[in-house]
Amino acid sequence: MKEFSITTLVKECTVDELTAADRELVAAAREATRRSYAPYSKFHVGAAIRMADDTIVTGANQENAAYPSGICAERTAAFYASASHPGMAMKKIAIAAWTNHDKPSDLPWEEYFQAMPISPCGACRQALLEYETKYGNIEVILNGKDKTYIFPSVGSLLPFSFTEF
Repeated sequence: MKEFSITTLVKECTVDELTAADRELVAAAREATRRSYAPYSKFHVGAAIRMADDTIVTGANQENAAYPSGICAERTAAFYASASHPGMAMKKIAIAAWTNHDKPSDLPWEEYFQAMPISPCGACRQALLEYETKYGNIEVILNGKDKTYIFPSVGSLLPFSFTEF
């Protein structure tokens, strides 16, 4: 029997330490959270994808009473990006989330963002990985109010993924 370890390189920073282009992408993800439909979970997620031509495409989670008919922000953004820019690579994705569940209702909107970054679910990781396998690495920026994490690729979030399809 052989043992081995898997390591993932993660950069941690504040939003101010990001490049101007990455701050723009994070701002688009945060703004996209305002278009989420989350009446059940009250958990609003936004995603923004920078395409190879620098266009930014956004998506937000959309819930439905006929659970699991809803869809996550990451897949909403990726599917829209693929449909509206066929054949074009996705270069980066930024993800942000907030909830006002159990928080005072009079806080400024920005105060509801998660302190720590959230990560895509397994289904979103696999969906994004298929675009990465086809077009090349997609950098992942996970934004929280207190910290931002940067991963070099979707694959770094999903070791042992399905890559032969």
